[in-house]
Amino acid sequence: MKIISLVNHKGGVGKTTSAVNIAAGLCENGFKVLLVDADAQANLTKGLGILEQKEGLYKSFVKGSKLPIIRINNKMDIVPNSIEFAGVELEISSRLARETILKKLLEGISKEYDYIIIDCPPSLGLVTINALVAAEDVLIPVEAEYYAYVGINSIVGIINEVRQQFNKQLRIKGVFYTKYNEKRVLTKEIKSMLMKYFGETMMQTKIRMNVALAEAQLSGKDIFEYNAESNGAKDYRALVNEILKK
Repeated sequence: MKIISLVNHKGGVGKTTSAVNIAAGLCENGFKVLLVDADAQANLTKGLGILEQKEGLYKSFVKGSKLPIIRINNKMDIVPNSIEFAGVELEISSRLARETILKKLLEGISKEYDYIIIDCPPSLGLVTINALVAAEDVLIPVEAEYYAYVGINSIVGIINEVRQQFNKQLRIKGVFYTKYNEKRVLTKEIKSMLMKYFGETMMQTKIRMNVALAEAQLSGKDIFEYNAESNGAKDYRALVNEILKK
């Protein structure tokens, strides 16, 4: 079993889209996957068609109750979330071992899955730290734009700190582009800068701009279920194959 956290403190870079479609791609390869929605915006939950959910990650974080798991299909489950989770960091901030809450919650169910994919919030706060403490691997989706580049030091810094303090096994498995447009001059410049920074950690696969990805979320489906022949499906299938080879 492997736990992967998708991390970027910048919003709108495709973390949630990537989480659901990487999970779906792993399912295509025969693996059983649990998605964990760790973002109070609950876009992952809604994007899989779960619009009204009474139980979520909040009660598990605050009260230690069993994780609420919903079956999506015979290979994919999800731990849903809701806006109730928005204040969770304040509620756990004074607790002992607050950085290990999610790790302990997942320990009881880890043997049931081949992969656990955690969709982190757009911040580097306590919830993201929990996701990093629980994970073995980190995937970082980035847009080829200037603000994505200037924030990289913060992401790598918090990953290194978590590795030193809590989780020596933690590693950056890959950094990959989302909403990619090769024709933009800025894209080429940022691509060169990120390659110098990350080297071999940069994934070869790039997720191109593709309207089918947004349409799939609106329909409550992953990209393979929505349109298996779209560029979005081709790109995420290639990305999953690259992740498996790594």
